[in-house]
Amino acid sequence: MPRLEMKNMTKRYGNFEANSDVSFTLNPGEVHAIVGENGAGKTTLMRMLYGLEQPSAGTILLDGKKVDFKSPLDALSHGIGMVHQHFMLIPNLTVTENIVIGREPKKAGFFNRKKAAELVSEVSNNFGIPVRPTVKVSECSVGEQQRIEIVKVLYQGADIIILDEPTAVLTPLEVKELLKTIRFLAEKGKSIILITHKLHEVMEVADRVTVLRGGKVTGTFQIADTNADELAKRMVGRDLVQLKDRKQTVGNEFLKVQGITVQGKSEKPLLDGITFSVSEGEIVGIAGVSGNGQSELLQAISGLIEVEQGRIELGGTEITLSSVKYRREAGLAHIPEDRYLWGAAKEASVEENAFMGYHRNPVFSKKNWLLKRDFQQIVKKWIGKYSIKAGDLNNNAGNLSGGNLQKLIVARELGHETPFLIAAEPTRGVDIGAMEVIHDALMEKRNEGGAILLVSSELTEIMTLSDRILVMYEGRVVGELSGKEATEEKLSILMAGGTLNESIETTA
Repeated sequence: MPRLEMKNMTKRYGNFEANSDVSFTLNPGEVHAIVGENGAGKTTLMRMLYGLEQPSAGTILLDGKKVDFKSPLDALSHGIGMVHQHFMLIPNLTVTENIVIGREPKKAGFFNRKKAAELVSEVSNNFGIPVRPTVKVSECSVGEQQRIEIVKVLYQGADIIILDEPTAVLTPLEVKELLKTIRFLAEKGKSIILITHKLHEVMEVADRVTVLRGGKVTGTFQIADTNADELAKRMVGRDLVQLKDRKQTVGNEFLKVQGITVQGKSEKPLLDGITFSVSEGEIVGIAGVSGNGQSELLQAISGLIEVEQGRIELGGTEITLSSVKYRREAGLAHIPEDRYLWGAAKEASVEENAFMGYHRNPVFSKKNWLLKRDFQQIVKKWIGKYSIKAGDLNNNAGNLSGGNLQKLIVARELGHETPFLIAAEPTRGVDIGAMEVIHDALMEKRNEGGAILLVSSELTEIMTLSDRILVMYEGRVVGELSGKEATEEKLSILMAGGTLNESIETTA
């Protein structure tokens, strides 16, 4: 008998169906992955299972008995726990305090700290998930925080564990350890639902996979009977297009960064003597665990923060102290890592967001008047090319889904046709179909002689697109590899602060 059955689940928001007649089963000790494009209905389905949403129709059975969850506490009381993509930990509390919160062991009416630490260690040891019970969460790495969240749901008694994009912020070595943990949990009898868009991880760790597209199931497969290409085709409804061939077009250095330092408020610099260059016809990727200076580097180059020391040149012109406007005019375009904070004005219309940066272009302005009619034709071409679901161009950009807003920003910045482009997390939140279009556009720009600086938390994206890869750790560039010699293992060692020589010596 299945541990869990979700039968004919439907969720409507007005006239829109986020899930339509979705059925899903989970067996004891099984890892069952749910994959699909952005907006396919994965999250809505899990929110109904976890009591965060009430279904419009459908039935949930647990061990053959009908259940009705009104809240996450209700779901948890029935043995269903969820590890969210964005961790829900309190930094100033210890690991133990975070894990036992709400279910604290007590002695004489007071929190029994010693007993709590013992219970946490017991769960940690039973499932082979190492945590440090007495350390504050603020001192833990991202990988450790992921383990804390898993130990937390195990401590709470979960037998069914939902993992929502669990590898999104992990290094490759941390990903491998997590996948081992998932398999071990399944061997211990836990049932795992894995929500992800990383098909190679699905193929490595899952027993079965269910594919959603447009809120409907397009297939459920045993992993042994399918492959990543078939799953991708089921997700997007067509064969994926191959990336454009890489032409040998490297020209002169266009961006030069020499010894730049940004101090920040802490003792350790945010950027510590960064030196590198990007040439015409080249994509230089920057890899690193989030928070190691990548954001500050892009902000320094684009003029959003000041540089204490060093020099930045763009096309032979020094721009170290120049305004953002001047840098734009010197040939810089920028797909920012945070579409809401840096990339768009949510209260402005879709058209106004598309127009940003073009208002000074004499082709689209005359005597301080914007020539909107001409520009609208260009926006409509972008909408077609990138499959942007925008509706009326006068609607607020904030009404677009995150993925569609991302595609609009990418189209806008590539549309400037500048000689240099910063592409930070260019495919964050977009589906596989849009991802291939964006990758193809970046490669086309490179092949035509454009210089591109790429930052991405997706290591496969860095490795697929980059001619050279720089690795950042604690505000410094700690290694450089060519695209051909880069491997996940080498990059992961550098991203964790190690050196490749040390690794070779250790393995020898």
